[in-house]
Order: sequence, then C-alpha cells, then structure tokens
Amino acid sequence: MSSTTGPEKRATGRTFFGQPFELSTPFAVELWERFSFYGMQGIVLIYMYYSLTRGGLGIDEGVATGIMGAYGGSVYLFTILGAWTADRLIGADRTLFGSAIVVMLGHIALALIPGVAGVGVGLVLIALGSGGLKATATTIVGSLYERDDPRRDAGFSLYYLGVNLGAFAGPILTGLLQSRLGFHFGFGLAAVGMAAGLVQYAIRRRNLPDAVQHVANPLPRRRYPLVAVLAVVALVVVVVAVLTGLLTVTTLPLVVVVVVVVATVAYFVVILGSGLTADERSRVFAFIPLFVGSAVFWSLYQQQFTVVTIYADQRLDRDLFGFEMPVSWVQSINPIMIIVLSGVFAAVWTRLGDRQPSTPTKFALGTGIMGVAFLLFLPFTGTGENGTPVIALVGILFVFTIAELLLSPTGQSVATKLAPPKFQTQMVALFFLSVSLGTAMTGVLSAFYDPRAEAPYFTVLGLVAVVVGVVLLVLAKPVLRLMRGIR
Repeated sequence: MSSTTGPEKRATGRTFFGQPFELSTPFAVELWERFSFYGMQGIVLIYMYYSLTRGGLGIDEGVATGIMGAYGGSVYLFTILGAWTADRLIGADRTLFGSAIVVMLGHIALALIPGVAGVGVGLVLIALGSGGLKATATTIVGSLYERDDPRRDAGFSLYYLGVNLGAFAGPILTGLLQSRLGFHFGFGLAAVGMAAGLVQYAIRRRNLPDAVQHVANPLPRRRYPLVAVLAVVALVVVVVAVLTGLLTVTTLPLVVVVVVVVATVAYFVVILGSGLTADERSRVFAFIPLFVGSAVFWSLYQQQFTVVTIYADQRLDRDLFGFEMPVSWVQSINPIMIIVLSGVFAAVWTRLGDRQPSTPTKFALGTGIMGVAFLLFLPFTGTGENGTPVIALVGILFVFTIAELLLSPTGQSVATKLAPPKFQTQMVALFFLSVSLGTAMTGVLSAFYDPRAEAPYFTVLGLVAVVVGVVLLVLAKPVLRLMRGIR
C-alpha cells in the first residue's frame, strides 16, 4: 500500500499528459467500464422493442423507452448507496472494486439469460454496480488534486477522455456483433470489456492515495443492525409494490423520478444539518441551482439512448455507400467528438487558468446550448421515414458535445470542490442525483415523442432548456459569491 497521504506528497516526476500519473488508473478502468456500459446500452433498447423475428423481445416501444429511462435514473440513484458505502463502510477503493464485479455479472446475465428475465436481472445488476463505481471513481480523481490546483478541471476533462474512448468503441463493436451474430453476442462482448477493466484495476489499485483506501467517516458498529433492518425493509417495500401492481413497467419511470426527488431533498437536508461551518454550508447552498441546471441538461442529453435511438432507427438514412450502418453506431458519434474536443477544452481551461469562465457560467452555457441542440432537429421534421441525412445528426450531436463538455466534467469537479470534508463522496453522489433525475425524466418525456409529429416535442423541450440556461446565467454572480472563493 502506498505510504503517501496527500496530493502534495505524491509527486514522483512522472505525469500523465501533464496530470498526476495516478490519474491513469481511474482513466483506464473507466475506459473499459464505459466500453461495456455503452456497448450494452447501444443495443438493449432495440433488443427490447424489436420483434421476435428480428431477435428482439417485442416489447411496446413506449414501454421500452420508459424502462431505459428508469434504468438510467437508477444507475445514478444508486450512487447514493455507493457513496455511503465508501464514506461509511469500506472506502472508495473497495467500493469501486466490488461494484465493478457486480457490473460484470450484470452483463453476463444479459448475455446468457434469455428473454425478459435476462433484461431484468442484467439491468438491475448493472445499475446497482454502476452506481457504486461512478461516485467512487470521481472521488478518486478528485483526491489527486488540491482544491485550488488549476489543473483540476483539465484533469477531469482528461479523465472524461478515457470515459469516451470506451463509449466510442463499445457501440461500434457490440453493434457489429449484434447485426452479424445476434444480440447476446453483443452483450457477451460487453461482459468481456468489463472483465478487462476489473483486471486492470486490480493490478494498479495499490498505487492510489491512502485517502481512498480508508473509510472517511466510519459508521459506528452499534448502528450496523439498524442499517441491516433498513435494507430488509427497503427490499420488502419493493417486493410488495411489485406484487400489488403499484410498481409496473409503465409506472416505473415516474416512480424513479419521485424517489430521486425525495432522496435529493433528504440528502441536502442531512448534509446541511450536519454541523457544517458557515463556509461549508454556503457552498452546499451554492450547489442547489447548479443541481437544477444539471437535471434539466441531462433530461435532454440522455435522450440519446431513447428518442435519438428511435430517431436513428426510424428517421435516419443510415445508408453509407451501400452499407447499412447499425443503429448502435449513432451512440459512437458523441464519444468520438468528446475524444477530439476534450483535449481542446482541457488545454483551453489550463491556458486560461483563473481567467476561465466560472463554474456557474459553464453550467448556464451548457444547459442553454443543450436546448439549442434540440431546436436544431426542427429543420428535419419533414424529411419522412429514414429521410434525415447522417450529416445532419452529426451536426446536432456536435452541439450536444459542446454542451456536455461545458457542464459534465465541470459538474464532477465542482462537486469535489464544494464538498464538506466528511461528505466528499456523498457530495459527488448529489451531483449524480441530478443526472439520475434528468435521466429518469427521459423515461417520462420520451413517452410523448412521436416520430410522425415530432416538432412540438423538440420545440417545447428545447425552449425550456434555453430559458433555464438564461436564468442560470443571471444567477451566476450570486452563486459564485455563495461558493466562498471557489470558482
């Protein structure tokens, strides 16, 4: 185990593209985890709604998009459980390692268990494991920097590059296997990718800082029985809700939205009521408008896996010089743009240093530009079935990417900067709760999408996001004051 204890004591002369060398560990593990995650996600929606003759399950299209939204929201909702486990029970390092194993088992279930049962078991395991992995990986990246290190946002952008290298390759390869051999071969490749990430992390984890290998705020052992009882009660509630018909595939998206809202309010109350200093409390309050902007952003952005997937299947001309591009390949357009542009953004933020836009300004721009991206669908609403050229969707997803690079890595970074010391991982979980809320909302919103009458859908959602972005821009300076010296 490493004997180092802080960022200032870990300088070894080696760097990873100008960043701390230890950044290479979460960079690589997230590359493989995203390969499996997005590789699976690129084909699972069409697997659900394709007919039996096409190798699918024949589930209603609206129900399938609702399941995807609820699943995506649950991934980020489970960051609460993962963050709490890391901060109170076993530390970030062990939580990440165990979560990666659960994710791998989920992909194996999708590959080997046929029918709806495979989808149910697989998505639940992947959601549960991904929640634990996401919060802890972000915490590990944040632990490599001092709060005022000007390389911090650039480091998160570089980490984001690793995420998107995997996100680019996953849908390409799983889509090829799905179109040539069948869905289960695509899911199997996702399982292999997650196994590769797990092996890599097992080899490199000993070099991580001590802070992520220890429990930040250990739970007293006398409270272990209470936690066990609460876990059993939660499981019983879910089982009863399913058996009584309160929780079904049609109500699931809305249920997840309600649960996330309740969890968010409760989390803010718990953190603010935990004996924080005046500066710490002010910074948590500053996070609230950023949370709202983030939720609005993700409610549009995550429709890449619902509405945009259906759009690619039914509205996009996928003919490439006589070759029909698999539907899942559309999911690789955004990641390749991230790969190209994340380095540019990292270099710009590094060069600007303290002169770069503040975090609230980046959030405002990211949310507003995401709304503009939805409005850009409007010129192509009359092109008919499979009539939209690929280049048009590429241009729209380019705007998605600009918005994402302004908000997503910045959001993960600011969560670690604004976090009170004893809530480091759990503050990251709060940011992911905004992603959870937005993603769950995609399951609710996507039910209103109709490929035959899509103009009102894109218009309303686009304008709402633009308005929210403008409001955040007006509030940028007051929010910055609440951040007490943090930009």
